[in-house]
Amino acid sequence: MIRSSNSRIAEAFADGPAFVPYIAAGDPSYDASLAYARALIDGGADVLELGLPFSEPIAEGPTIQSAIVRSLEGGMTPDRFFEFVEDLDSPVPVVCMTYYNLLYQYRDEEARRDSKDASGEAASEKGPEPFVRRAAEAGIDGFVVPDLPAEEAGPLREACDEHGLDLISIVAPTTTESRLERLLGLSSGYVYVQARLGVTGARADVSDRTTESLARLSESSLPKAVGFGISTGEQAASVVEAGADGIIVGSALVDIVAEGHEADDPVEETAARLREKARELKDGAVAGTQRRPEPERK
Repeated sequence: MIRSSNSRIAEAFADGPAFVPYIAAGDPSYDASLAYARALIDGGADVLELGLPFSEPIAEGPTIQSAIVRSLEGGMTPDRFFEFVEDLDSPVPVVCMTYYNLLYQYRDEEARRDSKDASGEAASEKGPEPFVRRAAEAGIDGFVVPDLPAEEAGPLREACDEHGLDLISIVAPTTTESRLERLLGLSSGYVYVQARLGVTGARADVSDRTTESLARLSESSLPKAVGFGISTGEQAASVVEAGADGIIVGSALVDIVAEGHEADDPVEETAARLREKARELKDGAVAGTQRRPEPERK
């Protein structure tokens, strides 16, 4: 089944390689994080991936785990996250990366008030639709949910279809062919291609499995964005040269946030570093298209 994508995300991949930066919303504070998100947009982000922190982030390496801790300590919650997106008022699509327990358990304030039973306890009904509905109201365009098995993704996929949001699947080098087919049937927006095994984190090299992973997806009409390990413009160029339609960068940017926080640097200074790094990565991605070999003439 081919699903239609959110128009804003489709447009982000329409004109060359898309740069998709990630930061944890609220790291290290609400206001600082807003400034950092805007700096990444100014630096060339085509899609902005915002992490909604969860206490057990199984897909994350130490860098992003630390960002999640700072965000939680700063008071980030699902409702505060939606306020953050509304305050950001992003001109580019926003993708929420979070974990299914938060999404499944969510009730907005009105629903929590209306669902009280006679004993004053909250009703037990749960499911992803309230979260997806509130996300759509806030201006979110799609989701990445690393811990959601394809076999249990039906309710979230239905809610996304109802509210016009994308559900973006992660494809790993070890994903079997049968599972890959199922994931692609659930996916819209783009495919998050995991460039290497393990957890997130900046690396000094690009995995040699990237080309292999992209080749497995050659029959899919969805854009392919590669993440896990990209930290330099040259790496971005190499990934796009290999056939990627976009790059996803998280840890290299979160490192800049962490360094600024630890050094107690002014927010404006850290934002400037993020903007500069974003431009390097975006320029690298664009350069990668120019390095692709010319298609053979028949």
